[in-house]
Amino acid sequence: MGFLLHAHPGSPYVFGLAGVDHDVDFPEPMPVVGISRSAKGYCMISVLETMKTFSVEDGLTEEAIVTKLRTCCYHYLFLHMSLRHNSSGTSRWGEFGEGGLLWGECNGKRFEWFDGTPVNELLYKVRELYGIDQEATFRNVTVSSEKRPRPLYLGTATQIGAIPTEGIPSLLKVLLPSNCFGLPVLYIRDLLLNPPPYVIASAIQSTCKLMSNITCPVPEFTCISAAKLVKLLESKEANHIEFRRIKNVVDEISHMYGSSELSAILQMLLDPTWVATGLKIECKTLVKECELISHRIGEIVSLDGEKDHEISSFPNIPEDFFEDMESSWKGRVKRVHAEKAFAEVERAAEALSKAVTEDLLPIILRVKAVMSPLGGPKGEISYAREHEAVWFKGKRFAPSVWSGSHGEEQIKLLKPATDSKGRKVGEEWFTTSKVEDALNRYHEACAKAKAEVLELLRGLSAELQTEINVLVFSSMLLVIARALFLHVSEGRRRKWVFPTLVEFSKSSENESLEEINKMEIIGLSPYWFDAAQGNAIQNTVIMQSLFLLTGPNGGGKSSLLRSICAAALLGICGLMVPAESAIIPHFDSVMLHMKSYDSPADGKSSFQIEMSEIRSIITGASPRSLVLMDEICRGTEMAKGTCIAGSIVEILDHIGCLGIISTHLHGIFDLPLTRKNAVYKAMGTESADGHTKPTWKLIDGICRESLAFETALKEGIPEAIIRRAEELYHSINGRACSENDMKNGNLSPPDSGVNGFDEASDSLRRTSNGFTHVSDTLNPIEILQKEVENAVIIVCQRKLIDLYKKRSLSELAEVTCVMVRAREQPPPSTIGASSVYVLFRPDKKLYVGQTDDLVGRVRAHRSKEGMENATCLYVVVPGKSVASELETLLINQLPRQGFRLTNKADGKHRNFGTSNLSLESLTVHQ
Repeated sequence: MGFLLHAHPGSPYVFGLAGVDHDVDFPEPMPVVGISRSAKGYCMISVLETMKTFSVEDGLTEEAIVTKLRTCCYHYLFLHMSLRHNSSGTSRWGEFGEGGLLWGECNGKRFEWFDGTPVNELLYKVRELYGIDQEATFRNVTVSSEKRPRPLYLGTATQIGAIPTEGIPSLLKVLLPSNCFGLPVLYIRDLLLNPPPYVIASAIQSTCKLMSNITCPVPEFTCISAAKLVKLLESKEANHIEFRRIKNVVDEISHMYGSSELSAILQMLLDPTWVATGLKIECKTLVKECELISHRIGEIVSLDGEKDHEISSFPNIPEDFFEDMESSWKGRVKRVHAEKAFAEVERAAEALSKAVTEDLLPIILRVKAVMSPLGGPKGEISYAREHEAVWFKGKRFAPSVWSGSHGEEQIKLLKPATDSKGRKVGEEWFTTSKVEDALNRYHEACAKAKAEVLELLRGLSAELQTEINVLVFSSMLLVIARALFLHVSEGRRRKWVFPTLVEFSKSSENESLEEINKMEIIGLSPYWFDAAQGNAIQNTVIMQSLFLLTGPNGGGKSSLLRSICAAALLGICGLMVPAESAIIPHFDSVMLHMKSYDSPADGKSSFQIEMSEIRSIITGASPRSLVLMDEICRGTEMAKGTCIAGSIVEILDHIGCLGIISTHLHGIFDLPLTRKNAVYKAMGTESADGHTKPTWKLIDGICRESLAFETALKEGIPEAIIRRAEELYHSINGRACSENDMKNGNLSPPDSGVNGFDEASDSLRRTSNGFTHVSDTLNPIEILQKEVENAVIIVCQRKLIDLYKKRSLSELAEVTCVMVRAREQPPPSTIGASSVYVLFRPDKKLYVGQTDDLVGRVRAHRSKEGMENATCLYVVVPGKSVASELETLLINQLPRQGFRLTNKADGKHRNFGTSNLSLESLTVHQ
């Protein structure tokens, strides 16, 4: 039996999924999008038919709208008639000025115009489009945008790789491990593109800090698409696999609530989940409902490890037959709910076996008794898979020929096998009336049992529809939890830090704007470099005003702007930043403008595109914004471009925002600029072997050296051209600028002190993992784990005491074993910390190892076949050399305690340390 795939606009739904034994990936739902204009700016309405929800984002800039359209896979796009006449006064939508960028994005794409009240009219069109009753209600999941930073502009998103862009290092890819994909990645991307309010950013950061320091194992964080979950329950097509995953979700919520360390994380995730779903649920209510859902699923659905669903097995009937007939419905629900149907299947299977044994087996025995080794007739009981039948298959067998011998009576009963339409199957297939009757009875019993199983599953889907909000909320909470857990793990590996996030509105009345409008980033690294590998140039950025930045080609201006932009954006999202410490204000917008290219399709030059982007930035900037512009006004005539750049510096200085404007237009320093706070900064250079080279370090002052000739020569421009260029340059300027021509700005740099860096240090403390309930009677696996744990504690503690006595350790460390069971992961606090671990293999052999990245090592072990649910225990120890000694010691000592190891030979390798602890001193306490 297959299932029917039915697709209708933009969203494929699978009917018949409840009866299949595998999962089906649903694509994320595509919304219907409507764009309109209002007094606040642009408005975007998104309607998800799958979820029966809609959201409204108002007050958006044109850049933000285009960014959202660029990153949203929408099914239908509707443009409101209010867009036809823009505020620039032009009568045709799409001419120069405001509206042109949106027109360029939509031009050539399929869209329809609509009129009337935007929300009501769009919902009417969605109901019409999907054939939904006009009375059907859609839930408003709009979260207030008050005090929320503006969505990321298109130019900013592309220039830091929040939107994949060729040639641009991707910020998104370095925030999570390389093997991470799916829903957690989508959440982080959406967080970057739509930074949260200060309260939510603080909650995200606090969650990450707790995750970074917990010592207990963390759940698997099962991720389910909320849209898939809603559609399957609504259509009553959730199968047993999906119910088990739903149970995992609600069980993990309950587990977090019951853990002393994880419960605080659960509490902090409630508000970020509200922002992501538009649903608000109290923690105790959430946990109570999750426990009820888990209990109900556990009552109906057969869980892994239950043994009351064995496939029928009888002699003389091929096993494949029973496997194919029963595997599509057995093992899905608990037998007690369909006991009569299951029992009837077993009786029918037994009757079929009896009929085959009585009618067909004597024929097989007779054929075998007289079968000629030279190619005589052959016969066997075979499974005709295409016809779902068990028949006698005889090669070169003619019933009329056989007579006068044992088995003749049965041979006379044979008749040609026929298909469901009564047509003869072939010359080799035979059956009897009794076998056919038994076969029909068995098929009817299986069909009835399967129907009862499907009815139970569909009934459970109907029951859980009343809990759909809890399930959507729970699934999204775990997606966020997994995304943040993976981010913290990767951030610790890269040696990133948590910034101090400052809220503007919390300043006191007598505190000046200059005192609160301050950003400090100490030891800033480019986000695309791995600081843990020590290959990045670090900079210190202390910013209380606007920087006017100069520097040579290849001096690092663009890299610095990208790095600052990424750090600020990560900070206001509550995430870790690539620095040694940081204080970041919760900006109301982070805007980065880099070089522009022309757009022939729109008939616009690169300078026109640049001016359009700068217009959006200037109109959206406030004293609480971060504005970063790289080499502005270089696409036009130098004198006028310099004056435009100077005027932009003045207006941004007057606004009072923080930011950097980098330029090669040195004439800007000769202009009579009116500025209050703008500071001159430069990318440093140094002289080495008679040549000027960049240092890629931010310094005070002005750099008039561009290193243009050196750069051109390095990139392969013929030397003759460079010599002639130098002659022409000297003829105009008299001499070339050098590092000695640096001029200091007239403003002193801000204080360089670091204030308020707040990152909790790791601590080793005894903890209970609390994930499984320990029964009074341990099974053999649990006994083995307990014995190994006792042995590890004794071996390691005595070795650490010995090292302390020899003064190899400054402090006596206490051995604390932590068990990481199936569907658990080590906490992020183990990343960067040396640990010794013991892995329990399915064959009851042990693997002993040591690592500074236990999360990655466990992931690598579990990626191997048969090791998916491997359990391990670990001990965090003071330093890699101690870990190596303990690893060798355990490899040598555990086999003497009767434990079997897979890597026993490693204990003899000199690089694994030495073993000097006597066996006689060890006693394992049972």
